[in-house]
Amino acid sequence: MRHRFIQLHQDQSLTIAEQPLRDLQYDEVLIETHAFGINRPDLLQRSGLYPPPADASPILGLEVAGVIKHCGKNVGKWHVGDRVCALVNGGGYSDYSIATASHCLPWPKSYSAVEAACLPEALFTVWHNLFQRGQLQSGDTVLIQGGSGGIGTTAIQLAKLIGARVFTTAGSEKKCLRCVELGAEIAINYHEQDFIEPVMNATQQRGINVVLDTLGSNAVNKHISLCANDGRIINIAVLNGSRAEINVAALMLKRLTLTGSTLRAQSSLQKSSIAADILTKAWPWIESNRFRPVIDSVFSFTEVDIAHQHMRNQKHFGKIAIAMNR
Repeated sequence: MRHRFIQLHQDQSLTIAEQPLRDLQYDEVLIETHAFGINRPDLLQRSGLYPPPADASPILGLEVAGVIKHCGKNVGKWHVGDRVCALVNGGGYSDYSIATASHCLPWPKSYSAVEAACLPEALFTVWHNLFQRGQLQSGDTVLIQGGSGGIGTTAIQLAKLIGARVFTTAGSEKKCLRCVELGAEIAINYHEQDFIEPVMNATQQRGINVVLDTLGSNAVNKHISLCANDGRIINIAVLNGSRAEINVAALMLKRLTLTGSTLRAQSSLQKSSIAADILTKAWPWIESNRFRPVIDSVFSFTEVDIAHQHMRNQKHFGKIAIAMNR
């Protein structure tokens, strides 16, 4: 069987190509792709800054939604004809994608293909970091850096649903207003104002319990100073740089936890565990429509390059997706 996919060339250009699909492994499913999400790691991989792991497909794409067409011999949960959304180990920019069966989630009944495709990458990332690593609980305060992207809009909604007080940052007043509409108590325009003073004032100088950090660099020390005792700082990106000189004494005195992760580098077993936890704890919010991914824009399969440029321009709010028009 052959599939059409977006081929990445050495000069960073993209073209539509065709090649045979590899054979399914015993624990995998073949998905006829109806839509797929665009994510910042795709742009980093395209620019040569985020090479895929050795066991991953070199084809771009980390999340898809579609219909299962074939199942590996040991797949018991899913069946041919099931509608799913899936975290894929590369290969999402294609009309057919292969996913580990345990990395699949049900395509929510009320979701469009685009909404379902835009669920896995942000949901896995936020759930693992904010709730599993960060232990965010009802009554906690949380600062989400960069609230207007796919990760940020997901994190704001889920943190609000669990009962946390949510603070965030964004790059324009319009984006800040939309973050507040999603559930943030305060949204700070980082082009106009530093976040420490307004957040400290809003918490009566008690500080923040959990920080979801996408900045790295000099923001790490700011987060240390901002945290309450026993606070947790979870780093998931380094948009401002990967190196920081931190005040270890402040970390110790406040008993802070400084941690972080990247989703793609985690083992298949770890991703399966995240998926299982999401189904147990987050799925009621999804099935009841209390949570929905925010969709900024949708492009066609021939417009992936335009979609990438749209993400680079940083004008979007929420997720960018490709619809296969099946």
